[in-house]
This record gives sequence, structure tokens and C-alpha cells, in this order.
Amino acid sequence: MTEPKLRAAALRGSAPTASSRSRLTALIVACALLMQNLDSTVLATALPAMARGFGEDPVRMNVALTSYLLSLAVFIPASGWMADRFGARRIFRAAILVFTLGSVLCGRAPNLAFLVGARILQGLGGAMMVPVGRLLLLRTVEKSELVAAMAWLTMPALIGPIAGPPLGGFIVTYWDWRWIFYINVPVGLAGILLVSWFIAEVREPAPDPFDGAGLALSGISLSCLMFALEFFGRSVMPPALTATLLAVGLVAGALYLRHARRHPKPILDLTLFRIPTFGVSVLAGSLFRLGIGALPFLLPLLIQIGFEETAAQSGMITFASAAGALVMKPATQGLLRWIGFRPTLLWNGALSAALLSACAAFRPDWPLWAIYAVLLLGGLVRSLQFTAYNSIAFAEIPRERMSAASSLYSTFQQLSLTLGIAVGATALEFASWLGGHARPTLGDFSFAFLVVGVASGLAAPCALLLAPEAGEELAGRAAPKAAE
Repeated sequence: MTEPKLRAAALRGSAPTASSRSRLTALIVACALLMQNLDSTVLATALPAMARGFGEDPVRMNVALTSYLLSLAVFIPASGWMADRFGARRIFRAAILVFTLGSVLCGRAPNLAFLVGARILQGLGGAMMVPVGRLLLLRTVEKSELVAAMAWLTMPALIGPIAGPPLGGFIVTYWDWRWIFYINVPVGLAGILLVSWFIAEVREPAPDPFDGAGLALSGISLSCLMFALEFFGRSVMPPALTATLLAVGLVAGALYLRHARRHPKPILDLTLFRIPTFGVSVLAGSLFRLGIGALPFLLPLLIQIGFEETAAQSGMITFASAAGALVMKPATQGLLRWIGFRPTLLWNGALSAALLSACAAFRPDWPLWAIYAVLLLGGLVRSLQFTAYNSIAFAEIPRERMSAASSLYSTFQQLSLTLGIAVGATALEFASWLGGHARPTLGDFSFAFLVVGVASGLAAPCALLLAPEAGEELAGRAAPKAAE
């Protein structure tokens, strides 16, 4: 659509929709998100059964989730440079292949240690797959089409969280948990073929030199800090080792900050935080995801341990949240055009945190429709919040910095999700220890949900740091700026 037509559409009050090419690119990239989301939600439902198979504590099985997310956080910083150097399509396709191979190895895992190693390999693929896929979209879509394209990107990907819990519950209850990983294989192969057939190569002409020292320092810092937070206050590792990891992580982080100030093109370009919409989106979005990231871990455990239901029954309940997110996606662009980004992030964020905290009140005697209602409504508002954060983050990013912005944004996104699982698990174990319980009780789960709900709620006031007119062009509330 030409600029005059876009301007006319905006002035008429009707936002332009994504073009057919943008929709096709978004749907193909969504194949990768579908595979990743299906994997994580199926795994969360299967954790208690896997724990029994490995002879492990179900609460400590969260390392199978955090090892993958940690691998993402460590390797994502290199994704933008890899895409610029070797081509976004080539890296995206290779990443899908690595993720699929990691899935096969997860299915073959004889013990928890092997599973964690295979999950780290999956994370290496995911670290390239998701941010490079987003980069493909950012570089082929006009900013006025970005909100619609993001909706097209996430709608198919939400099939994973919807189908994952019931599918995982069915597989674990009536089959073998190893098949939860094998189901990624056909999706991965389909994604590779679609990328090869329909996605054009996107590459910057002259990528900057690779910042190997920065990647090493950031990787050491992120991995040590996340493992220290994972093991803090728990009996998994000696306290001295946990303290050592924390100290090494902080020192490496300080060294990276010093390195980034001196390097002309650091692997994580922290100067991007000077762009208001990007900085606020990352800050607030990280707080929001910290709370939301704990939900896929806590909810299946609550239903299977607290309610003493089967994995199949757990899956049929937990999918409601993702179903709500899918229902919301077609309406996100219209709502953001009507309400605006700042009011949405403020009030919708507060409502989302309240609905997450409401999970603390879940009890076995609750009517099933009431639990569904809370989860469905929570999924609706979270979906709108995620679309708003993911869109406005790139509202003011120039094209030549898109790779760096995508890598930095994805790094913080995965860090917050990892931290959310760690915070949820720590809160659950702390409540159990405080009450002297051998296994978590309903009250312990309530405490954990309240902790992560409060953490998520801290994101809402951050929206006040945005200018009132922030994201007007993205939402279709203002005419696009003329190209210079």
C-alpha cells in the first residue's frame, strides 16, 4: 500500500491491514513459534510424570524448563549478527533444524542430566529461531502494518499453548511422555520446507565485526546469575556454590558493562534503552513476563499435586488461558487504535496482574466453569498486553538497528520468563518449607501465585513513563510520517 493510501486510511480512522506478503511471512515464522510454544506447554503438563520416570522431585523438574530458557538467553545476543552475516533465511532454517534435532534427543533422554543437555541444544536452536524470525518480519513489514502483522504472527503460534496442555496430558496419561518431544518433528520439517519455498533472503550488506568477548562475558553473566537465582534458598546445591555463581555472574556483568561502553558495536547494544518506547517496553515487559512466566509451571502442578487430578485433566483445564489469548488476537489492532498504547499498558496490565493473582484462590471445590472463566479472561487481557509490548518496542527503531534491537529485546524477554519460573518455584518451595510440608499444599500454591501476581503488577505503572502519543502511528491513530 502506498504512503498516500496509508495516510488516507489513517485519516479516515480505519487502520491499514497487513499485506498478503506480510501475512504469509508472519504465518511461516509462526510455524517456529508454534513448535516452541507447543514444546514448552506440553512439557509443563508432563513434568510430574517425567519426575516419576527419573525418580526426581516434581518441583525440581523445573530445571527442564529453565535450562532451555537459559540457553535462549545466552545465545540470543548472537542472533542478530548471525542473521546479518549469513542471511536471515539461512539462519532461521538452520535454527529450526537444530531445534528439531534437540527435540529428538530429549525424547531419548535416559535421565534428567541428559534431558537438560538436550534442552540446552534445543535452546541454541530457539535462540536463533524466534528473534531471527521476528527480524524477518520487521524488515519486510511497514510500521503501519506492524500491529496487524504481529497478530498474524502470534495467532497460529497460540495453537501450541491451546493444544499443548490437553495433548500433553493425553500423551502422558495414555501413552509415553517421550512422545511429547517427537511431535515437534513434523512441525519442524514443515517449517523448513515453507521457509525454503516462500521466504526471500534478508541480509544487511555490511555486518559489523562479531563481538566475541561481549558474547562470552554476557553468556557467563547471564548463565551464572540465572542458575544462582534458580538454586537460591533451595537444597539443590550447597549454599557456597550458589553464592559463588551469584558473585561470578555479577562480576561478569560489570565487566560486560565496561566492555560495552568501549566497544563500537557490542553484542548487546544497551544504548538502545535511550529510545523511550524501546526502554519502557523492555523494562515493563520484563516485569510483566516475570509473573506470567511462572503460570505454565505453577498451574499444572497445582492441578496435579494440589487437586490430585490426572495429567489429562490438568491439560483440559490449563489450555483455557491460551484459548483466551487466541480469541483476543483479531481484536488487538482495533482495541489499540481505540484505546491507545499507554492506557492499554497501564489499565490492562493491572487487570492482568489481578487475574493472575486470582489463581491463588483456586480450590478443588470450585466449579469448573469458574476456573475456566478466570483463565480465559486472563488469557484475553495478557494477549492484548503482549501485542502492545511487542509492537511498541520497535516503534522508533531505525532499520539499521533492527538486528541489535531484536537481539536485545529477545534476550530480556527470555530472561524474564526464566526468572518467572525460578521465582515461582522458589516461592512455592519457601512456602512449603515455612509450613513444614513434605510436598506443596494448596496454601503454598496460593502464596506462590500471589508473589508472581504482585511482580507482574509492578509493570503497569511503568506505562506512565511513555509519552501520551506513543505508538499512535502503529495503532493507526495518526498518519504515517513521510519518508525522509
